[in-house]
Amino acid sequence: MRARRFPTGHEEDDLVAVEEPLEIRIGGEPVAVTMRTPGHDEELALGFCLTEGLAPVAARVPDDLAVNAIDVEASGFDPERLRRHFYTSSSCGVCGKGAIEAVRVASQRVESALRLSQALAAALPDRLLSAQRAFAATGGLHATGLFTASGELACVREDVGRHNAMDKVVGWAFLAGLVPLSEHVLCVSGRLSFELVQKAAVAGCPVLVAVGAPSSLAIEVADDRGLTLCGFVREGRLTVYTEPCRITG
Repeated sequence: MRARRFPTGHEEDDLVAVEEPLEIRIGGEPVAVTMRTPGHDEELALGFCLTEGLAPVAARVPDDLAVNAIDVEASGFDPERLRRHFYTSSSCGVCGKGAIEAVRVASQRVESALRLSQALAAALPDRLLSAQRAFAATGGLHATGLFTASGELACVREDVGRHNAMDKVVGWAFLAGLVPLSEHVLCVSGRLSFELVQKAAVAGCPVLVAVGAPSSLAIEVADDRGLTLCGFVREGRLTVYTEPCRITG
């Protein structure tokens, strides 16, 4: 994209993040439209369906070869759920759903013996940032990273939507046979919303780390589902809001 830089007034090419719609279908029927950064679309669709309680099995390009569409196979899917469509935006995954109750998904309380040192938890955002190549080029993408208990980065995904980045990682983990994520840690590059905590809980991840702040509802959901929530993780410091027993000194 051409852009003009001030105060010099020079025009030059600028790299920007791509944002396009993706229609997620089940059995050919649209169930969601999300604004996302193209790439890893099958993972995104699988992660979205999994964290919305739709029991996905596989995802593929639809038979009609429609651009910006993915068809998901979901076992035992109830077509009556199509009465309420899920329309999401890149800035807020719950926008357009009408009420927060519409995105509550039943999940088991997270049970895990995982323990994470304070030093390792505090180091994860920097490790995630070093893997954010698209963000380094554009400055316009959120990221989610999946880490092992020893701090090894297993998967990173970037997207204009923070919830999309999370869905892509969960979808990758689903395909890799790692769900539930009872021996892993999720780290996000921004703030902690209710929906991100919900997705982590449904995926069975015991620890969620973020650079930014959590919302009040995010803390309530994390506490209810037994998830360790760490916010303001930067410069060697972190604030643990729920289940601090998993963070060791």
